[in-house]
Amino acid sequence: MERSHLLLRSIAKSAPRQGTSRYICTSCRHLRPQIETPRYPLRNVFRRQQSTAQPGDSPGFTSVLDNPPVLIRTNRKHNKFGLALLAAIPVISFGLGCWQVQRLGWKTEIMARFEDRLVRDPLPLPPVVDPSAIKDFDYRRVYAKGVLRHEKEMLVGPRLHDGKDGFLVVTPLDRRGEFPDSEVNTTVLVNRGWIPASMADPRTRPAGLPIGVTTVEGLLREPWKRNLFTPVNKPEEGKFYFPDVAEMAAHAGAQGVWVEETMRNDLLESYRREEKGIPIGRAPEVNLRNNHGQYIFSQLSDERHDVDGAEEAAKWDQ
Repeated sequence: MERSHLLLRSIAKSAPRQGTSRYICTSCRHLRPQIETPRYPLRNVFRRQQSTAQPGDSPGFTSVLDNPPVLIRTNRKHNKFGLALLAAIPVISFGLGCWQVQRLGWKTEIMARFEDRLVRDPLPLPPVVDPSAIKDFDYRRVYAKGVLRHEKEMLVGPRLHDGKDGFLVVTPLDRRGEFPDSEVNTTVLVNRGWIPASMADPRTRPAGLPIGVTTVEGLLREPWKRNLFTPVNKPEEGKFYFPDVAEMAAHAGAQGVWVEETMRNDLLESYRREEKGIPIGRAPEVNLRNNHGQYIFSQLSDERHDVDGAEEAAKWDQ
């Protein structure tokens, strides 16, 4: 029996197969017409050809290598005004570069002069200071003795210090006790330093209000110039946005002399002063910016690129 089954299997495998079997189960009998004759016989063939089609198979296809792009000139002349402007750009850049070289020399000389004044011993501040002579003593270390008039204190700000909002404390220093025989006004303005905005009220910082004779050591500074974007001070309301030395001196009844109190650059000491409300003075150093070397490099490099662009434009115009 087993041999007959094996014989029938071998005959069935060796017999050729037809496209569609003649034998269909009873549950699929209603599908017999669709199985024997598909409804859309060419759809699968078209999809198979479309999925395997390549751009190169098209007879009108042209490769980029066979037909490279070609630059075409219109033979239209450039505008003379545009060429003149393009030719003037490198000249202007070269002039700005030369100007920055002069500015670099001027700024370096000023910084050297100020640093030379900083290393000298401090001078006693005379009872009367000529305002026209302050320019020759800018950044000069001086010291003065007197009584700080806290009732005439002025806050300039807002000012930022290490990302924190605050004010500069400006207090008149009354020096009549040091010069009793002087008949002129000997009071000067002292910029004591920065305090946080939360301690703007003097009652919140009693440790920052020394009483009695005090010795102030700092830098004699030339008055600043107001720019167009600085708000106008309101002395009658006690609001000062800009250190206008003449205006503040007239408001406090002092000379037009500005002294910036200095302190040793110590981070822990700055934290202690900020916590107690003691003004943080400035470090005795020159804080002028000197970026003219960077300006020279950028402007002269722009001049070189502008020359290359002008030459290229002249070539195309020929």
